[in-house]
Amino acid sequence: MEDMTRRGFLKAMGTATAGTLLGTTGISAAEHLMSLDKKKKEAEKEAGGKVKLACIGIANRGRQIIQDLDRTGLCEIVALCDVDLNSKESQQTISEHPNAKLFRDFRVMFDEYKNEFEAVSIAIPDFAHFPVVMLAISEGKHVYVEKPMARTFYEAELMMDIARRHPEVVTQVGNQGHSEANYFQFKAWKEAGIIKDVYAIDAHFNNWRRWYPYDPNITKYPEAEPIPEGMDWDTWLMASHHHEFNGKYHPGNWRGWFDFGLGAIGDWGAHLIDTCHEFLEMGLPYEVEPLKITSYNDFFFPMETTLRFHFPARAGMPPIDLTWYDGEKNLPPIPAGYGKQAEQTDVPTTNVSAQHQSNQVLPPGKFIYSRELTFTGGSHGSTLEIIPKEKALAMADKLPEVPKSPSNHFANFLLACMGKEETRSPFRIFGPMAQTFSLGIIAIRTQSRFSFDRTTKTITDNAFANSLLVGNPPRKGWEQYYKL
Repeated sequence: MEDMTRRGFLKAMGTATAGTLLGTTGISAAEHLMSLDKKKKEAEKEAGGKVKLACIGIANRGRQIIQDLDRTGLCEIVALCDVDLNSKESQQTISEHPNAKLFRDFRVMFDEYKNEFEAVSIAIPDFAHFPVVMLAISEGKHVYVEKPMARTFYEAELMMDIARRHPEVVTQVGNQGHSEANYFQFKAWKEAGIIKDVYAIDAHFNNWRRWYPYDPNITKYPEAEPIPEGMDWDTWLMASHHHEFNGKYHPGNWRGWFDFGLGAIGDWGAHLIDTCHEFLEMGLPYEVEPLKITSYNDFFFPMETTLRFHFPARAGMPPIDLTWYDGEKNLPPIPAGYGKQAEQTDVPTTNVSAQHQSNQVLPPGKFIYSRELTFTGGSHGSTLEIIPKEKALAMADKLPEVPKSPSNHFANFLLACMGKEETRSPFRIFGPMAQTFSLGIIAIRTQSRFSFDRTTKTITDNAFANSLLVGNPPRKGWEQYYKL
């Protein structure tokens, strides 16, 4: 197994970079045949063919993604894979695609069926994304993976690197608002000089979370419970070290545990700061500090968190302080003239109960502060507003026309697989934001402020925090995915 220490991490990244730069000079007969086959498939798509899709994770969010991909009319779902094919939602998905081949283990699916599909959708817990993505790209399969892409900084680095080494593979991360109105508005306003000189962003998510009822004074993981009949719990765990099955992990509850998820920031950060991060070219922060942590423990995320990320000046733009707030009552400062935000019509339904939604103090959103203007916006595809209203009215005749989206996020992915569009949230765009989330979680876990070198990609003043860039080594039998 590779050295997973800080030295091993830097060596791995250096080797990956060298491999990307050096490349190869020859092409084998097998590679030539693969190239011809790729051209044949592209020609078939030009003639009206559909993308053959294998779906990994077919219940809950996975089921929603399959429905969204299917209704584009651009794909044929040929395989369904889930560790729990017996669940109610899995059975519903299976009944809707009776001709799809069924699998419980993605490794078996690739071994036995990889020649039958061209692309995969991945909607499984955050910690489980990495092995599936690495295998899929190494096999030349296009990848649609749910946000937040990866659990650790190192995993995101390796995922970006393998995507660079396989430019023929299309990647798309599932922050679907990146194909909706907010994306095109932000881009147009930035290019027109409406959004400029941004120096601070407050992003907030103040909804109820599933782990809030848990006891923050716990001293060990939950006790073992019976594994649901027909569920492959060992494969669910993937590269993570062993945990006994418990309903506080599955289904859905995994997001609140450090070992499995990225908490509120990983869940909603991608829907709140994605356009800011891309179009303001924020990249990685140089310093991260935890300003507030309520009910910290070693196992699951706090009840309230405030994190501040410091980004340097970039390409003529001033430094930015991005402050993240989560917790039901952990609100950011409300700027003058905010009023009531317009209804967020682009936000998809969630599995948060109506009771918890009705208790919401402030809808998820952000405040963007520039030297001349203040903006407020919601999540996903919700557009920005200038506040106060008087300032918005004065700016009305200066605002550029915003183009309509040519395709939603799911059609964008499939059209990119066909060579007709480029994805709007590929790994090279989303990856640094995923790594920013990971740095924030390291600040939570160490409860400390630290400095980050954006060039060497190391934490320079906290050795323990630096070791968390890599995280725990994979358990036996899963090491190979870190070497692809």
